Formats: sequence, C-alpha cells, structure tokens
Amino acid sequence: MTEDQDPAVDPAQDGSHDHYFTAKPASAAERRTISVRLAGRDVEVEVASGVFSPGRLDLGTQVLLRTTPSLDEVVTARAGGGSAHVLDLGCGWGPVALTMALEAPDATVWAVDVNERALDLVRRNAERLGLTNVRAVVPDDVPDDVAFAALWSNPPIRVGKDVLHAMLLHWLPRLARGASAHLVVQRNLGSDSLQRWLGEALPPHLPGAVVERAASAKGFRVLEVVAPG
Repeated sequence: MTEDQDPAVDPAQDGSHDHYFTAKPASAAERRTISVRLAGRDVEVEVASGVFSPGRLDLGTQVLLRTTPSLDEVVTARAGGGSAHVLDLGCGWGPVALTMALEAPDATVWAVDVNERALDLVRRNAERLGLTNVRAVVPDDVPDDVAFAALWSNPPIRVGKDVLHAMLLHWLPRLARGASAHLVVQRNLGSDSLQRWLGEALPPHLPGAVVERAASAKGFRVLEVVAPG
C-alpha cells in the first residue's frame, strides 16, 4: 500500500453513544492520561470519553501536524510587531492547539469547540504543560475583530455537509491577509469533493482565496486555503 492509498477508516471516534460534537456529553467522563509527542516533545495529556479520539493522537491529526509549516516562522512573519492570533477549529482534547502554543508561545491560540468536555480538557492540558497562551472557548466567545495568522483544523466531517460548510464559510474568511488555513480530511470521507466545494463557494466570502491540496498521506488530504495578500 502506498501512502496515498486509503487505510482502514481511522478509528478515532469515541465508542460511547455521545457524538464528539455534542455540546454536553451525557456519558461519564472516564478521564485518564496518555503520552503523546507534540511539537517534538514527549508530553502527558488528559483525555476523556465523549470527545474526538479519546485514546490517542488520531492519524489525521498526525498527518496535519507533520505537514503544516513551522508556526513560529508563520507568526513571526505575519505579526508585524503585534500579537498574532491563531485558530484550532474543532479542538477536541487539544493536540493541535497545544502544538500551536508550544511552537508559537508569543501567539494567542484560540481552541474552539462546541463540546464543553473537550474545552475543559484543553484548559487542563494547557495548564499541565505550562501554556498560558491558549484560550479554549465556544465559537461565540471569539471576538469578532480577531483575524487569524494561521488556522489549523481536523474538521468534524460527521456533523454533515450543511453544518460543516456553514462552519468553514464562517471561519475561513477570518484569515488575515496572506494567511493560510490547513485542513486535514480523510479521502474516503470526501476530501476531494470538499476541495472542489471550497474552490467554488469560498471566493464570494473571501475574494481572491486560493484552495490547493498541500499534502497527501495515509489516506488523508491536507487542504490549504490561502487568503489574498
């Protein structure tokens, strides 16, 4: 099998009756710690049932984190002497947001999710790692005037197309000028059709945006959206 072929579906979802995009999971939290490698460091983080990939760093997020550009360089180039803001959209227990915070300690990292248990885990994990630059919030708590120097996401494909599309059309236009978003999507869950849809639907909301496939590995595509400079 080549790296571009589909493996078995990545078993990242929690096995409970709760969907990971449920605002208030009804299942018991069943908290525990796991060891993962983030931003080149071996760390221990807290996870729980009722969130996305509660037992490990899922394969799609691994692909995303291996293929995104160095965030510290991105933030330095885009901050212009001010404080840069970056976004993890659909943060789960926080592997992307924590990586962003480790790589760019001077940036404000917004970890956004509707799942209250996930947000609590991000806050606990940021404290565990001594990270003071992470803001774990529901979508409505992000100030309207914040523009993002980078957006990384393993988006919740299983919420359905209508919800997913509305979410992307809300957040992608908030990229700062010339900034990029990186989205990882499993190929057999519609990555190629999502790329085509973004190319058609995004320009009215973000004129001049460019949508490309930045990487492909382990059955996943990493899509890059570049805002006009």
